[in-house]
Amino acid sequence: MVTVRCKDTSFSDVKAILFDKDGTLANSEAFLRNLAQRRSRLIDAQVPGVQEPLLMAFGVEGERINPAGLMAVGTRQDNEIAAAAYIAETGRGWVDSLTLSRSAFAEADKYLPDKAQQTPPIAGVLELLKTLAAHDLKIAVLSSDSTHQVQRFLQTYQLDSYVPIQLGVDGYSHKADPRLLHKVLSLLEVEPKQVLVVGDAQTDVEVAHNLTALGCIGFTGGWSGAVSLSHADVLIEQLSQIEILL
Repeated sequence: MVTVRCKDTSFSDVKAILFDKDGTLANSEAFLRNLAQRRSRLIDAQVPGVQEPLLMAFGVEGERINPAGLMAVGTRQDNEIAAAAYIAETGRGWVDSLTLSRSAFAEADKYLPDKAQQTPPIAGVLELLKTLAAHDLKIAVLSSDSTHQVQRFLQTYQLDSYVPIQLGVDGYSHKADPRLLHKVLSLLEVEPKQVLVVGDAQTDVEVAHNLTALGCIGFTGGWSGAVSLSHADVLIEQLSQIEILL
């Protein structure tokens, strides 16, 4: 077990670190903005007038994505249901609205294939993972994205050898689902108070809380807009601010 320091805050007896992906390890803002625009245009082609409200719902703010918005922190299912709700407001039935939403999302995927190639690592990711692995810390990634996308990102940038546990929300309602967190702990084979959570959203603070983890490091450097993270134990702007004390 080691001590991890971030600025003036230290965490003792750490055995594992649980990372978020998008906005923490992966630079995803441009991709998510493009994906939201494509989805909303495809839906608007069939339901005229919903494009702008959908973009607002997705959290698109001009050239930026709201770090706390639906595209940034929601699962694919969350986004599909939100889009379907806007479609249903026009008078369509719910089943038809959800079918249209899912169809548009699938079509948008064809225009923006291979998310991993379009979401490069944030500065300092490789160096940090190497350092943590060198100190025998167990490393996991838990994302609101799918497990497949988590694996693709880590493989594409040759980071997978440092991250043995790679999980998305497949089959779970959200990433802070207690059942999913129990699975994470089982795979890490550590106690909750030996785990640090690193993420860029309130969902990551919730993960740390539900996990009863040692602490939560809030990362604010993954977005062009301001990131608000109440109740994180410490906020950092660069991954290099996560240090191991010998």
